[in-house]
Amino acid sequence: MKSAISSSHASVYIPTKMNDQPTVVGIGELLWDLFPGQRRLGGAPVNFACHCLQLGATAYPASSVGQDHLGLAILNELSARGISAAHVTEDPDHPTGQVLVTLDADGKPSYEICTGAAWDAVPMSDALAALAGKADAACFGSLAQRDPVSRATIQSFLKAMRPESLKIFDINLRQAFFTREIIESSIKLANVLKLNDEELPVVAEMFGLKGSVRDQLAALLNTFSLKLIAYTRGKDGSLMVTPDEWNDCPGTPVDVVDSVGAGDSFTASLCMGMLSGQPLTVINHHANRVAAFVCSQPGATPLFSDTLKKQVHA
Repeated sequence: MKSAISSSHASVYIPTKMNDQPTVVGIGELLWDLFPGQRRLGGAPVNFACHCLQLGATAYPASSVGQDHLGLAILNELSARGISAAHVTEDPDHPTGQVLVTLDADGKPSYEICTGAAWDAVPMSDALAALAGKADAACFGSLAQRDPVSRATIQSFLKAMRPESLKIFDINLRQAFFTREIIESSIKLANVLKLNDEELPVVAEMFGLKGSVRDQLAALLNTFSLKLIAYTRGKDGSLMVTPDEWNDCPGTPVDVVDSVGAGDSFTASLCMGMLSGQPLTVINHHANRVAAFVCSQPGATPLFSDTLKKQVHA
């Protein structure tokens, strides 16, 4: 592995099957984020799908909502955004998920996540297995695996995907809704890992990783035979590493309104850049630009400009 920061324009990933419009899936939680005085569509997987749709993918959230007024409101919201709900089931036994969101003075969110939600009981189905077989990429996290039902569905979905597809584990540690077993099994099922500067110390303690940030990322990459790790640092940008390349991107200055959804937009840009075979430096810089824009806007899924949608050589 190269120890120096690389500015190579070699492609980081060449898909076996190139699509003008790849099929991507965000599987896991689907819910309402409840801010003071308003609610917004939320859940990392649906945020990821929304951003991938803007960046040129055919994108599906795979989840469940309750058969209640909040579930109907989510289905209507997805329809208004042009997002297919073909793989969102309606659960008669569990309520639609809700999360109480509080922003600090810097726009950084904290979450109070309700338990026993419909997205905790996402069922596996023939339709979901068929979607897995045609997906070029899927993104999943740890939160939706807190319940055995959704955990089994997510893991079955990943195992049903083609070997060359991207399986992105955006770790998203929330409250106490994770265990070492969930994290380890998820990384083993993934080929791309995304985590931030608050999550890496937790993972390092879990797996006994020593040394610098770079040492820890290299150990994760090699231990789990990953294609890529993306390590985000908020305003300080991000570090991406593959088996033979490093790229360090400084942060994009921005006046933060709120950072909800910024990490999901970063992951979406990363995913689309990899699927299009972009060089690592292009992927990293574009993901930072997209995430910075999301931080500058209210809500997790603001509309991108045509300019922002384009990935260009950094």
